[in-house]
Amino acid sequence: MTMVSRVLGLVRDVVIARLFGAVDGVDAFFLANKIPNFMRRLFAEGAFNQAFVPVLSEYRATRNHTEVQDLVNAVAAALGGLLTIITVLVVVAAPLLAVVVAYGFLDEPEKFDTFVQMFRITFPYLLLISMTAMCGAVLNSYGYFAAPAITPAMLNLSLIGCSFLLAPYLSEPALALAWGVLIAGIAQLLFQLPFLAHIRLLPIPRPRRGHEGVARIKRLMLPALFGVSVSQINLLFDTVIASLLVTGSVSWLYYSDRLMELPLGTFGIAIAIVVLPSLSRNNASKSMDEFTATLDWAFRLVCLIALPATLALILIAEPLLVTLFQNDNFTAFDVERSAASLKAYAVGLTAFMAVKIFAPGFYARQNTSTPVRIGVIAMTVNMVLNVSFYLAGFAHVGLALATSLAALLNAYLLLRGLQRDDVFHFQPGWGRLLLQMLVANAAMALVLFSLAGQWRDWVEWTIAAKVGQLALLVAGGFSTYLAGLFLCGLRPRHLLR
Repeated sequence: MTMVSRVLGLVRDVVIARLFGAVDGVDAFFLANKIPNFMRRLFAEGAFNQAFVPVLSEYRATRNHTEVQDLVNAVAAALGGLLTIITVLVVVAAPLLAVVVAYGFLDEPEKFDTFVQMFRITFPYLLLISMTAMCGAVLNSYGYFAAPAITPAMLNLSLIGCSFLLAPYLSEPALALAWGVLIAGIAQLLFQLPFLAHIRLLPIPRPRRGHEGVARIKRLMLPALFGVSVSQINLLFDTVIASLLVTGSVSWLYYSDRLMELPLGTFGIAIAIVVLPSLSRNNASKSMDEFTATLDWAFRLVCLIALPATLALILIAEPLLVTLFQNDNFTAFDVERSAASLKAYAVGLTAFMAVKIFAPGFYARQNTSTPVRIGVIAMTVNMVLNVSFYLAGFAHVGLALATSLAALLNAYLLLRGLQRDDVFHFQPGWGRLLLQMLVANAAMALVLFSLAGQWRDWVEWTIAAKVGQLALLVAGGFSTYLAGLFLCGLRPRHLLR
């Protein structure tokens, strides 16, 4: 289901690139849409989820159903009430906040006004997606993964539909994208409710002053909120620097980030979604051998997926971008600029995915402070690198590279912390697995390099020729990688947990 959603996300990005290109309105939308997505790391899949899932898992294991329902109702009231207040304040104060967020747009009044409009339309998505994430966390904790995983597809379908059906009727066509986000938020929340009713955990917001579970979630959230806040300030800092660069920089970073997010979102986040409830149950039942084995299994999967994805994104970045996005609105120059930042993002792909499974190793043990300390260190390094690379003239590529280097540091420090806490050990077989991956990746790289050719030749081809050649690259690389692993002795049974 996660893969279906991510493929639709790719289709969405193709539609946006081909219909709108890398123009002012699209830059304004991407920047406006980043703000609720930044804050959802606090109130949705980020700090809230990290605190809520372990407590919910413990309630499920040790309490009766009525007490679990009571916890869900109290959490819905607390989270929904807080976000409603924040949403109203931000929508009212949008022009003032926009001065900080979109400082680089101030010398272009029309672009700035468009940003303010989009900011007001997209921000309520924070409330909607946070409540959706809470519902999804409940379903995941009860082993229902498909419905929450397919829910993001509604955002992609809404943006695609609004791009075709609404944009032609607006004075600023890119405003259709902002309305698409709001429509999707409503649809995503409503979609989850029947599934929750099926397991008799439909949230009915009921404020409960002094509820033990809510109080514990708040305590666990505090360090995580601090850490995620530092992270979001860092991302906001990235955005401010990007807005100071030439027109198109925000879009180039967006399109390259989306391609990098395809393997990360399809596999890295999917593995993390499954791992956190499992680790939480292992911790609650004191099954630490299972806890260690689960983490090791997840990291092996990450390496098997992330390493070939990294090589592929670096070796065929331009052919990917040409085939998916390039047309009169998204030129060969845009392809070249986006490819540069895509390669920089790809450097950190394994680390991005590793963080997704190492951090739950702490959250499942209700330790949110250690990942925060590590995150603060990584984000501080990121901010320093951002400024250094900007001053050195690396432009948007420097922002992507700084993000990757900080992720590598974050993953390393998390791994070292898990080992220090004696809850993670490399299980037998890693040496052989590394050798198998080395051979398979080398064979795949050779095939991709030989089949890709000169990317500028691709620009002159018909769309059918581009799609055909890209399909050959993907199929050839994928089959070569699998064949390499098989010939080196890796079998599907070795990947079972």
